[in-house]
Amino acid sequence: MILEAFKELGLSDRTLDALAAKGFETPSPIQRLTIPVMLQNRNDIIAQAQTGTGKTAAFGLPIVELLEPRAKQVQALILAPTRELAIQVNDEIQSFRKGDLRVTPIYGGAAMNEQLRRLRAGVDIVVGTPGRILDHLRRGTLDLSSLRWLVLDEADEMLNMGFIDDVDEILSYAPDERRIFLFSATMPDRIAGLSRKYMRDIEVLRVENKQVTADLTDQIYFEVRESDKFDALTRIIDVENDFYGIVFCRTKVAVDQLVNNLLERGYAAEGLHGDVSQSQREKILRKFKKRHSNILVATDVAARGIDVSNLTHVINYSLPQDPESYVHRIGRTGRAGNEGTAITFISPAENRQFMFLQRQVKAEIRKETLPTGHDIVEMKKLKIKDELAEIVENETYADYDEIARELLAELDPEVALAALMRLAFKNELDESNYPEIRRIDVNRRGTSRLFIGLGKSSGYRPKLIVELLARECGIPQQKIDDVKCMDDFSFATIPFQDAEAAMKKLNSLRELAQDDRPLAKLAKESEKQSDRNPNGVRDSGRNYRRGPRDSYQRRGGSQDYSKRRDHTRRKY
Repeated sequence: MILEAFKELGLSDRTLDALAAKGFETPSPIQRLTIPVMLQNRNDIIAQAQTGTGKTAAFGLPIVELLEPRAKQVQALILAPTRELAIQVNDEIQSFRKGDLRVTPIYGGAAMNEQLRRLRAGVDIVVGTPGRILDHLRRGTLDLSSLRWLVLDEADEMLNMGFIDDVDEILSYAPDERRIFLFSATMPDRIAGLSRKYMRDIEVLRVENKQVTADLTDQIYFEVRESDKFDALTRIIDVENDFYGIVFCRTKVAVDQLVNNLLERGYAAEGLHGDVSQSQREKILRKFKKRHSNILVATDVAARGIDVSNLTHVINYSLPQDPESYVHRIGRTGRAGNEGTAITFISPAENRQFMFLQRQVKAEIRKETLPTGHDIVEMKKLKIKDELAEIVENETYADYDEIARELLAELDPEVALAALMRLAFKNELDESNYPEIRRIDVNRRGTSRLFIGLGKSSGYRPKLIVELLARECGIPQQKIDDVKCMDDFSFATIPFQDAEAAMKKLNSLRELAQDDRPLAKLAKESEKQSDRNPNGVRDSGRNYRRGPRDSYQRRGGSQDYSKRRDHTRRKY
C-alpha cells in the first residue's frame, strides 16, 4: 500500500483516502514524530521544525481524526502569524476531511460580519491571526469553553512580529482541559516562558535542523513580463542538454494551459492538479519517473508527496503564495548528491511579493539574464558536435556507411552534410524561432513618484531637484530618476524605501515652502498625468533621466548568460 507509512502512524482509512487524493506518499520527519503522540491525546507538545517540513499535516491530521464533527462548538484553535498562512492552513485542513468538517479562517482585513455569521452557525476549527482572534474573544463572539486543542504555528515568527502578548492573553481564555501544541523553528526565551506558564506534561519533539534549501540547489531568478514567461521557459528547456524538471503554477487552469502550449511546441509535458484522478495521477508519475516525459507541470497541492531525486530543475512559473511553498518547491532538486537549479520568473507585479519571499527564506537568489536566440542556437550546435563525436568514438555508424558513400559520390561533402543536418534538425538552428524578450528591471516598480512644490517659477530645474534630494535626503543621485519640472511644482521618482523619510525631511524645510501646504507628497495618478502637454504627449525636452542602467553585476562580473555558459556543464 502506497500510504502504508502513514497508516503505521495510526491514521484511519478515511484520512488515508484523503491523503491519497492529495498525492501524499510518505510522511515527513516532523509528521512521523508528531502524529502518533498527538493521537494519544495525553501530552502537550513542543515541536521544533523548520518552515517547509509539513507541520500543517503534522498537527492537522490528528486533530481531524479526534474531533467530533459538526458539534457546533470550537474544538480546535490554530494561531498563525499572518493571514496568508492562516488561509493556507485553513484550506489544507479542510482538504483532509471534506463534507462534515467546519473550518473557518479568522483574520484582520476580512469582513467582520461574515466571520460573525460563521461563528454563530457553529464551527469545529478556527484558524486565525492573534489580533483578530483576540478581538473576537474580547467581544464575546468567540467561545473557547469547549476547546480541546490549541495550536501555535510558527510561534517564533509571532514573537518576531510582536504578537506574543496577544498570544499570552489568548491562552488565558482557554479552559484547563485542553492540549497545547507549540510549533516553532527556534525556541527563544519568551516562547519558552510561555510554554512554562501554560503547558503541562510537555513532550519535546525535534527534527534535526538542516539548511532551508539544499546546498546543491542553485537559486536564480529572471525578470520577465507575464506575457513572456512561456518563451522564457522554453529557452531554459532548450538550452539544457537533459532538462528534467517540475514547473509550478498556481492554478489548475494555468497548469492545463501551459501543458497544452508545451505539447503544441513538441515538448514531452504532463500536468498534475486537483482535478486529476488518482489512477491518472499514478500513470502520469510513472511516465515522469521513467523519463517518458521530462516536464511535469503541477500545482503546489498536487505535487505534495512526490519523491523524485534526480531532477535537474524546479521552475517557479508563478510565484508561490508563501515562503513555505517556495521551500517545498525548490527542495525537490539538488537531492541525492545531484546538482539542481531552482528558477523563478518574476514579473513587475510580483516584485514586492518576491522581495518579501527573499527575506523570509534567507537564501541567496541571484539575478540572471535570459539566454538569447543566438545563445540557444550556439548551444545546440555544440550539442550536435558533441553527439557526433560520441558516435564516431563509439563507432556506431556502420549501418550508414553505404548510403554515406552514395551521397558523397553525388554531392560535395559540405553540401551532403548540410542537407543531412537540415533533414535531421529542420528549423532548430534558426534564431528567428526565438522571439525577442524585452529586458525589464522589476525593481523600477519598487519606486515612488514624489510631487514636490518647487518649480521653474522658484528657480528650480531638474538638476537642482536632483541635488536637493541628494543633499537633504541622502538619496544617491543615480537612484533619482525621471525628474520633471513644471512652473509651480516638480516630479521625481525615487526608491520606494526612501520615500517616507524623504517626504518627512523635505516637509521640515519650512524655508523652501511656498505656503502652508506640505512641500512634498506622493504624487496621485491625476498629478502624474499633469506632466503631459494638452495633446497627451510627454515633453521630453525638459526631462531629466539617468542613462541606461548597468547590467547586473555579481562578484565583479556581468551575469550575462551568454558569457557564463559552459556547454559541458550548464550553469546559470
